[in-house]
Amino acid sequence: MSTDNLELLDKIQYPEDLRQLPVEQLPELCAELRQDIVKELSVNPGHLASSLGVVELTVAMHYTLNTPYDRIVWDVGHQAYGHKILTGRKDQFYTNRKLGGIRPFPSPKESEYDTFTCGHASNSISVALGMAVAAHKNNEPDRHVVAVIGDGAMSGGLAFEGLNNVSSSPNDLLIILNDNDMSIDRAVGGMEKYLLNLDTNATYNRLRDRASKWLHSKGYLNDDRRKGLIRLNNAIKSALAHQQNIFEGMNIRYFGPFDGNDVVELVRILNQLKDMRGPKLLHLHTVKGKGYKPAEEAATIWHAPGKFDPDTGERLTGDTSQQPLRYQDVFGRTLVELAKQNPKIVGVTPAMPTGCSLDIMMHEMPDRAFDVGIAEGHAVTFSAGMAKDGLLPFCNIYSAFAQRAYDNIVHDAAILNLPLVLCFDRAGLVGEDGATHHGVLDIAALRPVPNLTLCSPMDECELRRMMYTAQLPDKGTVVIRYPRGRGVRRDDWQCALEEIPVGKGRCIREGDDVAVLSYGPIGNDVEKAIEQLKAEGCTTSVAHYDMRFCKPLDEELLQNIAAKFKRIITIEDAQRTGGFGSAVLEWMSDNDKPVKVVRMGIPDRFIEHGTVPELHHIAGIDVEAIKAEITKG
Repeated sequence: MSTDNLELLDKIQYPEDLRQLPVEQLPELCAELRQDIVKELSVNPGHLASSLGVVELTVAMHYTLNTPYDRIVWDVGHQAYGHKILTGRKDQFYTNRKLGGIRPFPSPKESEYDTFTCGHASNSISVALGMAVAAHKNNEPDRHVVAVIGDGAMSGGLAFEGLNNVSSSPNDLLIILNDNDMSIDRAVGGMEKYLLNLDTNATYNRLRDRASKWLHSKGYLNDDRRKGLIRLNNAIKSALAHQQNIFEGMNIRYFGPFDGNDVVELVRILNQLKDMRGPKLLHLHTVKGKGYKPAEEAATIWHAPGKFDPDTGERLTGDTSQQPLRYQDVFGRTLVELAKQNPKIVGVTPAMPTGCSLDIMMHEMPDRAFDVGIAEGHAVTFSAGMAKDGLLPFCNIYSAFAQRAYDNIVHDAAILNLPLVLCFDRAGLVGEDGATHHGVLDIAALRPVPNLTLCSPMDECELRRMMYTAQLPDKGTVVIRYPRGRGVRRDDWQCALEEIPVGKGRCIREGDDVAVLSYGPIGNDVEKAIEQLKAEGCTTSVAHYDMRFCKPLDEELLQNIAAKFKRIITIEDAQRTGGFGSAVLEWMSDNDKPVKVVRMGIPDRFIEHGTVPELHHIAGIDVEAIKAEITKG
């Protein structure tokens, strides 16, 4: 793939430059923009296929709208690389996702063209509706507000809550549904094409708007009657087209589906729709990975492919055969192993079967594994329903995404203490995806919830044992958190499945001067720090305890530690406020233990993007920080 000829793109720094082009040149600009994205991501990995799929839509929106005055609210921000390049960040795009570089997802902190935070999914309609209502209240009728939702985000419950509210407040919101997975069936036939042309015909809509205003001025068309006419119009369209859709049932005018990869047609459609009064939805079919054959043929793999050769499509993956397995793969393989022994076990994930390795179970036991879409709250409550009637679900959710299921965990799982295992993948600082994806709030959020057992493995064998323990009888609702990335055991990860007594920690090494209490895999960094101090000649005698459980705490072990040590260090890859260290500190206070407790964890601020080692250093929980804290005493 040649990346030398970018004559049009090189002239564009901001959307006002884009708007100087004749519409006939937009297809060529789209080709250049797509070329630039492929070139940059081949050496600086990121989310490829989704951004390629919306190149034409991105260009068409900035061409027809007066951004940044007009608002584009992105949903699932990994679609927005083209948007970044066209809005003043082209020359910095090579720093995307790097420490100190541009953010991985749109953020108002970075650019006035980024209207809202969009690292997670399904919030765009609610946010955009709020902005559209604000424009109405602020007497800004010329401000256009557009929500771009897709890449599975329409399956999230918040999207439907927003849709349900769209027709209840005066607004001119335009919702663009980027349907890249045929989630809504395509309608075909001559009548359907006729209706598409009619709906977006300028004369038709001008006459319709004039008639509406005349009826309103004569007092014949109040708000209730207007909604009634919209319902009647939608009913007639549904009868003629032999189809019905949920949007028109909510009094939202529906247009589509159209080809979302035809930029000239998109410009025509957006010019017709943008000034139309009232809420409306434009349904577009796009091809994920459009314009780059390898990504079109395997969109899941090329969602975030890592480094690759842009000319051949060869992914440049190193030899990992001698490296430890990823924690997610240990989870996936162990779950199948347990499920073969326990017929009650089922697996659940909200749209991340490959990311959490539930795809292993889906392949071997397709009738016992469920992908429920981007719907974390539903995933938990669905699991709770199965648990209530005799099954034993392992519900795997990325830690940061589990924040959206907090009420479901409390109300639908914990209150009944159901036999349910919540596996929080990507716990801790996750790296280049940044603040929206770091899984650092789960311990502090869940520790006050009654009936929950909270645990975290120091290595792969401990993960297997915790999973085995959680599925034994009478364990209630168990939360197991583990990080993104690889473990520490290269050959012996597949240990025997043995029960761990709930609430029991273990002593990793004895010591006399200071005790370090770790929670989870960061205990391996504690071991590295202690070994390095010994090699450097440090005479401080350090004890190390892997506590395993944050709730319940091992009180017997804490009694022994408090009796022996006057200084204790706790460490966790999670928010320091309210976390594991706070639990230890509270226990010491409640039991009148005169022990100094130093808590190491994520400080009270959002940590931005970078590699995990870089972020551990910034947060003060890397090996050097541990060594420094140990030697302070």
